[in-house]
Amino acid sequence: MFRYFPTNYVWNLSVDLAIEMGARIGEIEEMCAPLQEAAKAPDEAGTRAFREAWENMAGKLVELAQEDEAAGRLLSAGEKLNRAAIYLLTCERLQSRNAPGRLELYKKVLEIFEKGVALSRENCRRVEIPYEGKVISGLFVQAQDVSGPAPVLVQVNGLDSTKEMKYRVGLPAWLASRGVSSLVIDQPGTGEALRLHNLTARYDSEHWASVVVDWLEAQPEIDPKRIGLEGVSLGGYYCPRAVAFEPRFAMGVSWGANHDWREVQKRRLAKEGSFPVPHYWEHVCWVWGAANIDDFMAIAENVHLDGILDRIKVPFLVTHGEKDSQIPLEMARRTYDALVNSPKRELKIFTDREGGVQHSSFDNSINAGHYIADWVAQTLGGRLA
Repeated sequence: MFRYFPTNYVWNLSVDLAIEMGARIGEIEEMCAPLQEAAKAPDEAGTRAFREAWENMAGKLVELAQEDEAAGRLLSAGEKLNRAAIYLLTCERLQSRNAPGRLELYKKVLEIFEKGVALSRENCRRVEIPYEGKVISGLFVQAQDVSGPAPVLVQVNGLDSTKEMKYRVGLPAWLASRGVSSLVIDQPGTGEALRLHNLTARYDSEHWASVVVDWLEAQPEIDPKRIGLEGVSLGGYYCPRAVAFEPRFAMGVSWGANHDWREVQKRRLAKEGSFPVPHYWEHVCWVWGAANIDDFMAIAENVHLDGILDRIKVPFLVTHGEKDSQIPLEMARRTYDALVNSPKRELKIFTDREGGVQHSSFDNSINAGHYIADWVAQTLGGRLA
């Protein structure tokens, strides 16, 4: 794990995620070099300093992109806007729920991301799926060189990621080259669903996952018999839960297992394990629509996979980093052991040899991501070469 800030795991996680999304090390140095003391400050003061530095870099890139656009250099402009969106997304993620200007900052992320994708002419289009009078927003990436309906992998967030983060890490592009489409969504409790539509998380993930499958079945470019589901981090709970109760999924992948999240919360109350974001307890109450920590802990009692996974009768891949400091490795083994009726179950533990040993491979995602992409392609009928 790249540790720019020796004493601040949460900030290091954010820097590493930014690198995995496409940040440039020279820009990271420019943003982070002045933040060494701020990294030791309490959450409020420290995250404010972090936001200012990363927002300033994004602003500079937007100005440079505007100069490119005025000169007709649209691909260059798009590339700069893509990085600006990464930096804004990174600092937005660290802010407390009620930080002044957080919602405006998030809306700016969406605006710059969309323009960057358009100018870069990327294989990515926004979709909106009706859900409970609101929408679940997503990014659709089309399979390459496929004639007729293609397989698709639905990809869902963890506790604090967004569809833009998952898209930028690269799995949708790796799948597209293997003949598999992607639908990366902000499910309830994440991204747009939480910030713009007040759709909070729910333990019965099949409720929204089934609506997504309904929508995909109506798309002519999708093979309705080859719809898979992948979840990262807390998605390592959402995904197997949804696959267990929604039999139309043809396969599942947990990129980082999360068999018993209620137990993880009890350990975090006891100060065990690393937190993914500052203001952690405030954040989880927001995500789950809880009034306070006691209310949240009562909700969390439902967030486990015990007694559920024997319902899964399709292929399933469980992956985990050997040195995951957020979710214990034992969670991966518990999920794998419970998949007794899966015709093709696999437990892949990423070690120092291939990298990706930290939580959901954020320390080095590319080898892990390509392993997952190959497994999905093999399972859904894509290609490996």
